[in-house]
Amino acid sequence: MSLLQSNLPVDTLNQVQQQSIQLAAPQDNLNLLQLMMKGGWIMIPILLLFFLGLVIFIERYITIRNASKADGGLMAQIKSNVLSGKLDSAIAVCRSSNSALARMLQKGLTRVGRPIKDIEAAIENAGKLEVSRLEKNINILGIIAGIAPMLGFVGTIFGVIQIFRDVEIAGGIDIGSVSGGLYVKMIASASGLTIGILAYIGYHILNMMVERLILKMETEAVEFIDLLDEPGV
Repeated sequence: MSLLQSNLPVDTLNQVQQQSIQLAAPQDNLNLLQLMMKGGWIMIPILLLFFLGLVIFIERYITIRNASKADGGLMAQIKSNVLSGKLDSAIAVCRSSNSALARMLQKGLTRVGRPIKDIEAAIENAGKLEVSRLEKNINILGIIAGIAPMLGFVGTIFGVIQIFRDVEIAGGIDIGSVSGGLYVKMIASASGLTIGILAYIGYHILNMMVERLILKMETEAVEFIDLLDEPGV
């Protein structure tokens, strides 16, 4: 009889442990989306900002990459046609290339015969227009990088307010509910910070791509003006 009594606490402890494991298992099996949704209603605008930033980054990345695609023999063909007096052929080469650099040089070719200052102004204006097209919506990524973390902090603050309200209503502090509530609300803060960092990185990647393209366009524009300044052109 004493042996049975000594085994009773062990069996009870095992049952409690099994019940605790069974209760904890459903929470451990949460996927990423379910975990993020536990952050509350503030996660809806945070996720919307994420998808908006992702769409803008992919679209701008493809656009800038296509605009800066390598035109290996573009300047060589233009130079050959200009020196031969074949302006129409040079313009046709630019049209077939259909890149930001080609469109800029095409604008200069249509002004050949006018003073160099007019040609330079036409190329500069065309370059500014191309750059403004490339930079379209990039600033939105910068806005997302600033707003997303703030939304995360707002979600956390509202969560803490809710926890203290529940404590006041209950008339006592339950460590389990307080820590669990904080865990849930910190998801909003972590999500906002993560999306803000990703948007910040994407913003600077696109700006670096645009700056490299601008440098390339400026270099080719100077070479083009030097070509028109050559004697006999």
